[in-house]
Amino acid sequence: MIQQLELVLLPEEAADEAKVLKKAAQQLSVSAERIRGINLLRRSIDARSRKVLIRMLSEIFIDEDPPVQNKEEYEFNFSRNVSQAESVHIIGFGPAGMFAALRLIELGKKPIIIERGKDVRSRRRDLAAINKLGIVNPESNYCFGEGGAGTYSDGKLYTRSGKRGNIRRILSVFVKHGADPDILIDAHPHIGTNKLPGVVQSIRETILNAGGEIHFETRLDDIISQNGKIINILVSKIASGEQIEIPCHKIILATGHSARDIYELLNRKNIRIERKAFALGVRIEHPQEIIDKVQYHCESRSPYLPPASYSLAANFKGRGVYSFCMCPGGIIAPAATSAGEIVVNGWSPSKRNNPFANSGMVVSVTEEDYIPYENFGPLAGLQFQKQVEQKAFTAGGGMLVAPAQRLIDFMQRKLSSSLPECSYIPGVKSVLMDEVLPHAISNTLREGLGHFGKKMKEYYTNEALLVATESRTSSPVRIPRDPETLAHPDVMGLYPCAEGAGYAGGIVSAAMDGERCAEAAAGL
Repeated sequence: MIQQLELVLLPEEAADEAKVLKKAAQQLSVSAERIRGINLLRRSIDARSRKVLIRMLSEIFIDEDPPVQNKEEYEFNFSRNVSQAESVHIIGFGPAGMFAALRLIELGKKPIIIERGKDVRSRRRDLAAINKLGIVNPESNYCFGEGGAGTYSDGKLYTRSGKRGNIRRILSVFVKHGADPDILIDAHPHIGTNKLPGVVQSIRETILNAGGEIHFETRLDDIISQNGKIINILVSKIASGEQIEIPCHKIILATGHSARDIYELLNRKNIRIERKAFALGVRIEHPQEIIDKVQYHCESRSPYLPPASYSLAANFKGRGVYSFCMCPGGIIAPAATSAGEIVVNGWSPSKRNNPFANSGMVVSVTEEDYIPYENFGPLAGLQFQKQVEQKAFTAGGGMLVAPAQRLIDFMQRKLSSSLPECSYIPGVKSVLMDEVLPHAISNTLREGLGHFGKKMKEYYTNEALLVATESRTSSPVRIPRDPETLAHPDVMGLYPCAEGAGYAGGIVSAAMDGERCAEAAAGL
């Protein structure tokens, strides 16, 4: 007999198999000896009351043995040989591009991937140059390269986009390629920046072994169409500068939210694009022990609990203020894609064992903010975003030093006389954040932080540091597509995909959109 029930235990009890078994037996009113096995389906932390609890949705096997656990839940067909099959070109090898390629292989099509950045190993040298020398390679950085922005930006796999695809299937693909199976049961699954490169390399090997192609350090320069149909693409080999024209009839455009040259290319060729809203603000960093104290209602965190996270949201006069991409035990990273700009992001290693917690704290941008940039048409939001990032660079003084201000000093419009230790490696400089952020953004951010400080008093502290700018929350441009065919309404064979096209936000939602676009391109 199999019974499904939710076990609710203290953290130290949840870590003890004998206590879990005893609790299950008590709830089912059976002897512990009759329970042959427990299969954990879902695990979450409940910190709503003063006593922090672990909730474990479980299958309990009574008087029968559990099934063998090494059988895969999904039967993936990634091993078929597609080397001679009809090809589909994929521009970008982030989560959307990777999962589009895997799905095409399952559907008997050959993925040919064009990626401007480098493979994960070569990419590390460029990340070191960013952190240590303040030098940004515009083709290889935290956003561009194998695995996309996700490879070096934490690997959080939580999404609310369940209606867009099969979340568990996506997680299972990650597990098949080396991710910890715990991501299948945790309410907020997370791989960790230190482990993601290995998973990404394993996906690459699957694609190549099936006969797919991956061309690194190759940039899309042009899309050539005739009578509304794609006929060729023009690419550049970055190392040599050689340009190559490639016959091509179907493109999955999965370039991510920072490939500004792609938006400019489409606009220049009169391929319809639209401006869209996004959000902009700062990274806010606290000592992790403060967040633990707030969330777990304790002076020090139990060794049986992970570093605490938080989620905050409010609305003021039509503008949302909310936390974004919260990284417990994490690091603030420089995510600029061009010289002369400051962009910050956050990530955590798998153990989340760094001393700081950081989160984006952003304000929604409205059409009103675009008024000074009307002459840029559909690129108005992009220009607004650029100018804030460039202003932050100037305020930091160069070398990717980021402008920063203590939280309470920001609230009081006071220049911080000193700054606390910060995880951002290029360094921070004390500034008045009101001189970096647009006034509507900084004023609404101030209202939001005041509101959150009333809800979480320990959160409202001058030990917290605001670091600008968190500006790549999503694309400021949408590339339209037909809701049924997923193709661009004006260009046959062009499939705008995921974050860069304005249809996803995060690794899992991008991966699901990549699969959908692959199915559309394959004719399903």
